[in-house]
Amino acid sequence: MAFVVGSRRTRHFGNRRSTRPMADINVTPMVDVMLVLLVIFMVTAPLLTVGVQVDLPKSSAKALTGQDEPLAVTVDAEGQVFIQDTKVEAENLGARLVAITNNNPEARIFVRGDRAINYGRVMEVMGIINAAGFSKVALVAESQHRGTEPAAKEKASK
Repeated sequence: MAFVVGSRRTRHFGNRRSTRPMADINVTPMVDVMLVLLVIFMVTAPLLTVGVQVDLPKSSAKALTGQDEPLAVTVDAEGQVFIQDTKVEAENLGARLVAITNNNPEARIFVRGDRAINYGRVMEVMGIINAAGFSKVALVAESQHRGTEPAAKEKASK
């Protein structure tokens, strides 16, 4: 084949061909990455719900239902007190709860006490909460029937 003037034909030498860019997108690597992220988030999400690990006692009480998210006050095995996952000194507990709830005495507070802790320490913490003016205080225990779903038993602290 020879060059022709005015024509688009050109002579090809050997195996060289003009290549066009590929317009397809390979989504397989993206799907693989998304599945790995999904598995990671499914595994780590339940671990992020509670910051302080305590061994809750078993109870057959039914779980309480409510619209608002309650505050969790935790007493660990060493007797240290936490609000959510922040360590607090016992003498500052009432003031911190009042500040967090904007002085709302109707705020729900769940008290989580490790099963190895002295019952008197848990009652001391509940007394501090009651003295701060909170009346909706519940004790949290692990359900005997469901295994991992925590149950709360309401305590009248008026």
